[in-house]
Amino acid sequence: MRVGIISIQHESNTFIQTATTLDDFKYDVLATGEKIYPIFENAAHELGGFFAGLAETEIEAVPIFVARALPGGTITKETVSTLIHLLDNELSQAGKLDGLLVAPHGAGVSEQERDLDGYWLELLRERVGPEIPIVCTLDAHANLSQKMLDACDATIVYRSNPHIDQRDRGIEAARLMYRILQDEIKPTQAACFVPVAINIERQHTSSEPCASLYQLADETLKDANVLTNSIVLGFPYADVHEMGSSFIVVTDNDQIRAQKLADQLGQTLITRREEFQAHLTGIKKALDQAEKMEGPVCFLDMGDNIGGGSPADGTTILHAIQQRRGPTSFACLYDPAAAKQAIDTGVGNTLQALAIGGKTDDQHGDPLVADVTVLSIHDGHFTESQVRHGGKTEYDMGPTAVVQTKFGLTVMLNSHRTPPFSLGQLTSCGINPADYQILVAKGVQAPLAAYSPVCPNLIRVNTPGVTSADMEQFQYQYRRQPLFPFEQIEQELTS
Repeated sequence: MRVGIISIQHESNTFIQTATTLDDFKYDVLATGEKIYPIFENAAHELGGFFAGLAETEIEAVPIFVARALPGGTITKETVSTLIHLLDNELSQAGKLDGLLVAPHGAGVSEQERDLDGYWLELLRERVGPEIPIVCTLDAHANLSQKMLDACDATIVYRSNPHIDQRDRGIEAARLMYRILQDEIKPTQAACFVPVAINIERQHTSSEPCASLYQLADETLKDANVLTNSIVLGFPYADVHEMGSSFIVVTDNDQIRAQKLADQLGQTLITRREEFQAHLTGIKKALDQAEKMEGPVCFLDMGDNIGGGSPADGTTILHAIQQRRGPTSFACLYDPAAAKQAIDTGVGNTLQALAIGGKTDDQHGDPLVADVTVLSIHDGHFTESQVRHGGKTEYDMGPTAVVQTKFGLTVMLNSHRTPPFSLGQLTSCGINPADYQILVAKGVQAPLAAYSPVCPNLIRVNTPGVTSADMEQFQYQYRRQPLFPFEQIEQELTS
């Protein structure tokens, strides 16, 4: 038997003015056929899990098409058209298939299709017909749609945030596919679309309030008829009707049972909804707290969350540290212009009035202007050997310079927008985390896998920007109503 592997992944932040284009996919991953193997076969990613799970069986893995881009703005119409054309072409050449393992993100939005993942999954189902089983994995930050569910036989969502179980979920999907093809099971799935948006600040799956919600989902798995279940945390920065949280249960040929169990999980969230609202800490309060804590203290810059599509050049925390003249702190910014100036100046030399960050838009702070000494220059390449959020191992920050102000603020200037998912970003450039009282990481939950081992304390800092944890500052046009916390909802789940 032969099972095809397909993935189109993008987390689209519709509040970003800059669109995502085909070049963004080419920069990250745009691969077909056998070229997919070396990228993902051994990766801590669900595609690596697909390969590993199928390798346990006599089923042949058939890599077909993979497109992935770093989170960013809405995808252009032309880009989607090109991706679908490429997918169609590769699928037509793949030969006879007995099943498909697919990995959308779940929060993709294009200029024409606001439910992009539902759109391409529906097209895929039309292409292959109703008989071929399709098993799907989704990011926990998906905004689930009925279209996504209807196109697939079973759906499996990451169970951890930071996402360190992606490969495991891929293996689970492959094993489920094997059982389907052996006629052991007939999956039926149902979802509960809960009118609650879980705040991004509350989405750490190992801490409350999420931890006990996942424990409840794990208890449901003890039901012999339940094949898998999932909690979909949702992505609040995609202005779509489906924005919000949901629950999926997959049973063995028992649709009614699947719906009942999904609704039970959904009712739990409705009952506990107040617990999932943000606890917001401002910059001043965070700095006051950090001065009394054992360091390094990780400041999670929530308004400039690269994993949510932000520009990565936010300066609001840096301005506050510079004004206080300490404590010793480190931050990494995307600023190719400043990086070039520093590289041209050379190691050991001083740059007068360098404008750092704050150049992409006017939502993340003004440039920090300071005299800096160039500490080091790097090519920006590094490798991560541990399982980290996103499952990526090879990184390229582009030409990179590390500079320092006279008040102990050290800034790494990257030429490519690079999320803080690996400490290799620091150590590859000679940065020792222990040398600083504060490490600024531009994320909310995703950096924890990398930073928790070296930071005794962390503070999620409420900063302005396109990924602000204060959801009520965003002007939504398409979201469903009522949706808590924007509107009050009924205490009991209603169909």
